[in-house]
Amino acid sequence: MPVKRVLALVLGGGRGTRLYPLTRDRSKPAVPLAGKYRIIDVPLSNCINSGVQRIYVLTQFNSVSLHRHIRRTYTFDPFSGGFVEILAAQQTLDNSGWYQGTADAVRQNIRYLQQPDIRHVLILSGDQLYRMNYADMLATHMSCGADVTIASIPVHEEAASALGIMRVDGSGRVEGFLEKPQTKAELDMVRTDPAWIDRQGIASQGRNLMASMGIYLFERDCLLDLLTKTDYQDFGREVFPAAIRSKRVQLHPFDGYWEDIGTIRSYFQCNLDLAGAAPPFQLSSAEAPIYSRGRFLPPSRIDGASIRASLLSDGCIVGHGAVIENSVIGLRCHIGRNVVIRNSVVLGSDFYEADDDIAANTARGIPPMGIGEGTVIEGAIVDKNVRIGRRVRICNDHGWEQTGDSPMFTVRDRIAVVPKDAVVPDGWLPEPGIALG
Repeated sequence: MPVKRVLALVLGGGRGTRLYPLTRDRSKPAVPLAGKYRIIDVPLSNCINSGVQRIYVLTQFNSVSLHRHIRRTYTFDPFSGGFVEILAAQQTLDNSGWYQGTADAVRQNIRYLQQPDIRHVLILSGDQLYRMNYADMLATHMSCGADVTIASIPVHEEAASALGIMRVDGSGRVEGFLEKPQTKAELDMVRTDPAWIDRQGIASQGRNLMASMGIYLFERDCLLDLLTKTDYQDFGREVFPAAIRSKRVQLHPFDGYWEDIGTIRSYFQCNLDLAGAAPPFQLSSAEAPIYSRGRFLPPSRIDGASIRASLLSDGCIVGHGAVIENSVIGLRCHIGRNVVIRNSVVLGSDFYEADDDIAANTARGIPPMGIGEGTVIEGAIVDKNVRIGRRVRICNDHGWEQTGDSPMFTVRDRIAVVPKDAVVPDGWLPEPGIALG
């Protein structure tokens, strides 16, 4: 089958500065999602569900937890030939520096593309949430005799200023590309006839712009040609526009949920959307599940709490009188009595705390791991392994856009964030003095 000759490269991203402080101690693809997954599980699950079983993940920054997760999760049987392997930035005789961009990362690992049984190379991002069968994209690619095929989603004008927009002809061949158009004149250059979108089996519904999803399918030899004959460093800004000029580039239309989880705001909203009563993206699917690491955790215990429109992961303990609304609660989360959590993402803990350690820490005035009695958390992200005492308030009541870094509390994109491993004492409140002007 043609899909068996597809090699997937998942780009692990750079420093992830827009997701800081969640990326302070981990790479972007390793950030937890929806309580029990990590972001990297999405593209890897899409590959497996599509029959693509040879996958490399290219990483560079804070990649230890990502390596550990992949090693513990993705193991194929010896007869399939499948694998998920890490390609971390490393010094070689040919390269002595860090990856300088997405295309440079692939170029530095070009020998893995030169295996004789590879015909197509699938380039994926490691920080997006969507469900796609890449076999459909391969079918589009092969039926059109394309050198490169790019997945694209129709968008309204107001969304175009943050995306790369393509101009296509009647056959779906890409004729032009404009990165983040800002003016009406620029938008007019790349508009697509809504009737053409409708003919692809996608209801245009007022959308007349086709945006790049950052998902590329290359003929292997075409990609080798583009990488070896140029010094381009980025796929979106350089390689793809160059391919339009010299190769046949085909558009593969897609219409489903797709979210680029690149900022604290988008990460926060994506998680809350998944927790809602009518989520735009279904985590449960008989045909295309999202895979993750299997854990030996007990069921969550709930004692007289009120939980509405929320996701509650395995191994949690929720105390009497607690109220949880429109929130995501991660693994092993211990929530005390009368705690209120609204519109928040709590990532949980990596381990359970031993009774002896709890007693010793309590004697030193350190709260146990979890969220203490009477604490209120609203509009916030609480990272892993935190210790929040009793009667604490974790909210951005002052409406700050952002604050300076703190071991206990910071604000990004107006979202209050408690960093990983933070210790917040009893009765703590965010004070105006921590704001940045």
